[in-house]
Amino acid sequence: MGMHKGAHIVWDWNGTLFHDNDAIIGATNAAFAELGLAPITLEQYRTLYCVPVPKFYERLLGRLPTAAEWELMDGVFHRYYAEHRILCGLTEGAADLLAGWRSAGHSQSLLSMYGHEELVPLVRGFGIEAHFLRVDGRTGPSGGSKAEHMVRHLEALSGAVEPARTVVIGDAADDAVAAGHVGARAVLYTGGSHSRASLEGAGVPVVDTLAEAVAEAQRLAA
Repeated sequence: MGMHKGAHIVWDWNGTLFHDNDAIIGATNAAFAELGLAPITLEQYRTLYCVPVPKFYERLLGRLPTAAEWELMDGVFHRYYAEHRILCGLTEGAADLLAGWRSAGHSQSLLSMYGHEELVPLVRGFGIEAHFLRVDGRTGPSGGSKAEHMVRHLEALSGAVEPARTVVIGDAADDAVAAGHVGARAVLYTGGSHSRASLEGAGVPVVDTLAEAVAEAQRLAA
């Protein structure tokens, strides 16, 4: 896709391009069951979810999980998710939006907190990898913020994009935090892990469809 320095989107994966809400809720409840916690609904999840993830568990446990509890719950979560993600697909219209943004001469990349080794073949399997300058998943322990990963992601794209014309599109307030950390903008999508009310607290545009997110990104990066 060459060198750009024009409008650039950094896409989130889980809950944004990848519509995996059912697998996420199932994995969360499987993890909760290990500690005897009652299952929660998607609506409850969207209201309570936050990062770092142990803080999310604290909201339900009334305390932070111990290191052993966290290791147990995290392992169960990822095993369940890996088994059930195969039933999930791209968010409606996502493939066309990626192709359209690329065809318009803009650049885009993908940064996810899903493990890198699992992410890359998943993205490749949907036939969309060629739309991205770079695809990065999480390296290191799970459960933290995306901010430092965003720093490394943009550093790896150095010379191809500039933060001032970069817009992060994601479904979590942490995506806005990560964008601000590198001097980029953000648009948050309500179809994933957060409620509209919690997203609006991030102080960035909030939209209900990915098409709206792309249109807003175009405006912000102009």
